[in-house]
Amino acid sequence: MSAAQIEQIAERVERLLVRYEELQRTNALLTQQVEVLTHERDSLKSRLSAARARVDALLERLPEIKSPA
Repeated sequence: MSAAQIEQIAERVERLLVRYEELQRTNALLTQQVEVLTHERDSLKSRLSAARARVDALLERLPEIKSPA
């Protein structure tokens, strides 16, 4: 194997390492975004559940409407 070939391989390995590091950073950012969005989703689901419970409680308090006979 010639020195030029070894140099080419070394350059490719270096580029691959740089790309790998970029992908690791991107993955970390995406993982963080997923965690934030998951927390936000869970919070919204909880708020929706509470709102539904309040609506159900209000509906229970409404007087029953008698249908005409």
